[in-house]
Amino acid sequence: MSDDEFRAALSRLAAGVVLITAHDPDDGPRGEDVGMTATAFLSVSLDPPLVMVSVRNDSRMDDLLELQPLWAVSVLSGHQRQTAGRFAMKGRISDRLLFEDIPHVRGEASGAPLIGGALATLECRTEQRVEAGDHTLVIGRVLATSVPNEDDGPLMYFRGKYRQLG
Repeated sequence: MSDDEFRAALSRLAAGVVLITAHDPDDGPRGEDVGMTATAFLSVSLDPPLVMVSVRNDSRMDDLLELQPLWAVSVLSGHQRQTAGRFAMKGRISDRLLFEDIPHVRGEASGAPLIGGALATLECRTEQRVEAGDHTLVIGRVLATSVPNEDDGPLMYFRGKYRQLG
């Protein structure tokens, strides 16, 4: 099986789109916020409340989450396609500029940015990291949640494109 065959098979699995964020206190005088679009995100356990995200090994987010145990998840709405694309770009501009014109607040439990207009937000603390091939599975205990936007549908990723449900 080739990489392309593997990708083609998995592209048939629709996935919700989230933005993973964390604050790097050691980057500059006031630190820097870091963000990453993810589709490999899921609920792991209700008791205790655990979620998991898969991050590419040696990525900026992987390096940061190895040192920073607090992070957040913003479940993106169907109208946040541009935000998802912005944080998924390869060779992108600095994270500071990416956050510049996106409405967000700082989470009280995590210190990480929570994106305005998200369907839900979760603030997490890493419980476990599991290396799995070229990715690391980061399992986090959910410390706080918010459901600020109940009227919109989710942003989905299917066959290599962002799509709205409905």
